[in-house]
Amino acid sequence: MELIEQSRIFEGRQLRLRHASSSCHCDMTLAIFLPPQAVDQSVPVVWWLSGLTCNDQNFTTKAGAQRIAAELGLAIIAPDTSPRGAEVPDAEDGAWDFGQGAGFYVNATQAPYDRHYQMADYIQQELPSAIQQALPSLLKDFKPLDFSRQSISGHSMGGHGALTLAIKHPEQYRSASAFAPICAPSDCPWGQKALGAYIGQDRNAWRKYDAVALLEDRGYSKPLLVDQGMADSFLDVQLMPDRLEKICQEKRIPLTLNRRAGYDHSYYFISTFIESHLRFHAEALAQV
Repeated sequence: MELIEQSRIFEGRQLRLRHASSSCHCDMTLAIFLPPQAVDQSVPVVWWLSGLTCNDQNFTTKAGAQRIAAELGLAIIAPDTSPRGAEVPDAEDGAWDFGQGAGFYVNATQAPYDRHYQMADYIQQELPSAIQQALPSLLKDFKPLDFSRQSISGHSMGGHGALTLAIKHPEQYRSASAFAPICAPSDCPWGQKALGAYIGQDRNAWRKYDAVALLEDRGYSKPLLVDQGMADSFLDVQLMPDRLEKICQEKRIPLTLNRRAGYDHSYYFISTFIESHLRFHAEALAQV
């Protein structure tokens, strides 16, 4: 793992790193914020998964999360949203909602995407191990991160990824939240396009990458926090938070769904409410 750049911020450290991924078979970049407490003790981790067209830098530069993360003693890891490179297959028509920048946090099973688009395994398995091994030698003045305490959050496509990973791995993530998540990708244009190409046309196989379907099939016992802007142009066709709310009510899953009047799909929305999400995760991560 190579340290590309680092900056001091709120007495902590903002890092950008690159490494060769064995899951995605290409070089991947990621961003990590280390709070000042990490100099003296091992701190817990909040994962942030970004949305369509984003990379590892959107959240880092636009969300304004470092100040509150420094106060709470939280590390934040923001991976890229897909494999990238000349050898990585992309959307043939150059579309922005599929291919590079749009990995959908799935493990693809269909050629030609199956070799590189293994984002679920990359986030959940490979990257925690790679960071654990690499950071102590790269930054000797910081303690190793505490991966026994992890939470996960994300936006839009990344909100979908955060919810599905948390529901499938409740033993790994202590809490989950999302901003404007794609709640039912099996039933929206973005999701149908991605799942059809990455996973194939068997809609039953899509269910393990669909938060509403996963809750129907598995349930979930931990609290969920979701914020949705009501001026979001993608609300009704792509996001469908009402579907998430309905299944949580049926399954008695503790969901807090904040409908934010006047807010859209942008990072202005995320930066306004990121503090409440980080405090939500800090409370879960502080439990013994």
